[in-house]
Amino acid sequence: MNRAENRMRLSKDDYRFALRVSERGEVVGIGDGIAWIRGLPSVQLDELIGFADGSTGLVFQLGRDLLGAILLTEKHGITAGMAVTHVGRKLAIATGDTLLGRVVDPLANPLDGLPPHTAREVRNLEAPAPPLIERDFVSEPLYTGCRIVDALIPIGKGQRQLIIGDDGLGKSSLALDAVINQAGRKLICVMVLIGQPRAAVAATVDALRNAGALDYTVVVVAEANALPGFRYLAPFAGCALAEHWMRCGRDVLVVYDDLTRHAQSYRELSLLLRRPPGREAYPGDIFYLHSRLLERSTVLRPEFGGGSMTALPIIETRQGELAAYIPTNLISITDGQIYFDAKLFAAGTLPAIDIGRSVSRIGGKAQHPAIKTAAARIRLDYLQFLDLELFARFGTRLDAAVEDKLRRGRLLRALLKQDRLAPLPEQAHHAWLLAYGEGLLDAYPPQAAAALLPKLCAAVAAAGLTLDDAKEHWLATLATSLARQT
Repeated sequence: MNRAENRMRLSKDDYRFALRVSERGEVVGIGDGIAWIRGLPSVQLDELIGFADGSTGLVFQLGRDLLGAILLTEKHGITAGMAVTHVGRKLAIATGDTLLGRVVDPLANPLDGLPPHTAREVRNLEAPAPPLIERDFVSEPLYTGCRIVDALIPIGKGQRQLIIGDDGLGKSSLALDAVINQAGRKLICVMVLIGQPRAAVAATVDALRNAGALDYTVVVVAEANALPGFRYLAPFAGCALAEHWMRCGRDVLVVYDDLTRHAQSYRELSLLLRRPPGREAYPGDIFYLHSRLLERSTVLRPEFGGGSMTALPIIETRQGELAAYIPTNLISITDGQIYFDAKLFAAGTLPAIDIGRSVSRIGGKAQHPAIKTAAARIRLDYLQFLDLELFARFGTRLDAAVEDKLRRGRLLRALLKQDRLAPLPEQAHHAWLLAYGEGLLDAYPPQAAAALLPKLCAAVAAAGLTLDDAKEHWLATLATSLARQT
């Protein structure tokens, strides 16, 4: 007891009155998810500030007399004249394996009704991209489960592949297939849903849960009715989560669905904060906004962890116009694009991927040699078939060689069709590529040949074949399976 009294007495004796200087600002204006503040002369961009009612904001605009902040949380209602102070740190998000299987907002607050997560490690939303000395070459494939993509437009781990096309053509379905196809591959997925209605978010989460993909996925959501600041921060939050696992030496796939709404949110914030508008009313730094986000996706060298972050940004076009401002920006930033065409969708060619306009500038170097060899001429053959089919519509007489190319082209088009939420393993891709390339399916009508593919894939799986097995073993297994069907 005496010891406690002595400690209390010593603390009182040591106490001295002194001046403490701190900055304090005040709210000048408020509305539309932003606040105008006077004061705080030493504040920095992207710094957190606190309001007297417990709300928080992020400094977004620095002016001579006023500073603009985007609101992150609103407690009791911010009013003019309210005091504002420094928080003293940058905006960060909690990271870690405890977030797997969760649906969170850009501040890692749970949205799925489950108990709060226990993640303790944090990572800044804004971070510099890995320098060149830390990067490695793309050398491993990332399989999406889509026949067209994995065979003709391959993607490698660490690549940035743009998914582009009009609304409602299946862009999000392709990204969802890619996430579902990572089951059992020790790859973590981050899905960022920006500006989507709650029904679409719930449908995506249910699809992931039903396929068992939610166990290795984090879903970052900024709904359509969220504050514009949340929609602006959502992709950076998803990137920070993915970057944590990449730095830990793991492979990550991050999907940004979609960056069109993200750009619109950034334009909205910029115009509200009186930044000068440029082309299509977007601010002049819109290119830098997306480039600094996507440049963080890469493959790290083994001495720097050896992890990878693959990015699948989704962008929307209007009437197939690729020359619009945001699409051209994203095409120049990324390593290739997968283009969805409305005419193909209307004709029933699903997925409606235009092979002629789609390209992968890196993924072919990471493609498995067996699949790369089997698919070597298929892209060229299909493009030639499309030109010949257009020419044949004029009713001219065609020789036997052209008729044969048209027949095989129609067969290939039927084989490339694939249902939504039905990704295929890489062994299935190799099976149909060999069966088509070696002429094993030439005797069948296109629809009948497409109906045989599930049985061929089942035969390959039952035989336990891998991509490293000899081509003769594959052909023998495929021929035996086709003989049983007849």
